[in-house]
Amino acid sequence: MTFEEILPVLKAGGKIVRKGWGGAENFVIKFDTIRLETGELLSVTPYFLIDVADEGYSMWSPTPCDVLAEDWEIVDAI
Repeated sequence: MTFEEILPVLKAGGKIVRKGWGGAENFVIKFDTIRLETGELLSVTPYFLIDVADEGYSMWSPTPCDVLAEDWEIVDAI
């Protein structure tokens, strides 16, 4: 899939990944809320996180290569 085709999935809360990545990248997901230690849920400006094996989560922004790639996939279950 192209980035344009997969973007609605990401916006809806789905998990996505590229076939062309090395394999350590599990998925990218969008967040638009955070939960404080008090339990309060805050709305925040949307941001993307990438789950990388053995590293955890990191902030993620697509590169021009990611935007132009045609190897995006939906991650069904993690």
